[in-house]
Amino acid sequence: MSARETGLALYDRTARDAAATVISRYSTSFSLACRLLGPRPRPHVRDVYALVRVADEIVDGPAEAAGLSPEAAGRVLDELETETLAAVESGFSANLVVHAFAGTARECGIGGDLIRPFFASMRTDLSTSRHDGASHDAYVYGSAEVVGLMCLQVFVNAGAPHPIAPSAELVDGARRLGAAFQDVNFLRDLDHDATALGRDYLDLDSPGSSRTAVLDRIDADLAAAAAVIPLLPKDCRRAVTAAHDLFAELSARLRRSAPAGQRVRVPDPVKARLAARAWLGFAPREVRA
Repeated sequence: MSARETGLALYDRTARDAAATVISRYSTSFSLACRLLGPRPRPHVRDVYALVRVADEIVDGPAEAAGLSPEAAGRVLDELETETLAAVESGFSANLVVHAFAGTARECGIGGDLIRPFFASMRTDLSTSRHDGASHDAYVYGSAEVVGLMCLQVFVNAGAPHPIAPSAELVDGARRLGAAFQDVNFLRDLDHDATALGRDYLDLDSPGSSRTAVLDRIDADLAAAAAVIPLLPKDCRRAVTAAHDLFAELSARLRRSAPAGQRVRVPDPVKARLAARAWLGFAPREVRA
């Protein structure tokens, strides 16, 4: 192997390690589920979520704490999107997280059709404080459903010589699982989003909208996603089942909790039980749909 090849291999590995560090610092639950992935898809999923996390931090507090105005944060987000699209095209970035994502995107067939809607939703957080049904759906598609579709591209294509399109059933399941995750987090963070960020994603005060209706939608999405998990490659099913079951548990706890109060969490022993259940190959838990 030439010195040049060795140098790029080292850079690739360093970028991937940087992405893994981002995820380990920000999400213990995701890190746990990610460890249940096989070695083929695991680093690629970390690459996807690291970029998503960095973009989210631009609009959700750290940039503001550093003194950036919403306009300045928007420019930083625009630059990150431009850098990401360019790196997917060229195969290189001086930003380690972007470089890691670009390598995964090129191998697994993640293109601008998924990248651009994600950044569009992130940009919305800098300009929109209250969502109605239509803007909620558009936001959720870009912020969560396309992330599920990126992960699906990884599940199907990591390690393959040429990326292929996933089946329609898997695409629908990935979108609905991503939507369920996002709506659960909206309900969990309702007070924080309103008081700290000045945002209302669910518009629960409008006619025909209610907390129960959102939970019913979440559980229907979780049930639909569970039905297609057996169609995933074997080395992905345990992790997706664990993530599904964690959010099914959160949904159940949200139904039992008062609308206001402390953020609903799943205790660590319960998380461990859910992960063990998934590791042993149990089917996703049933949810109330």
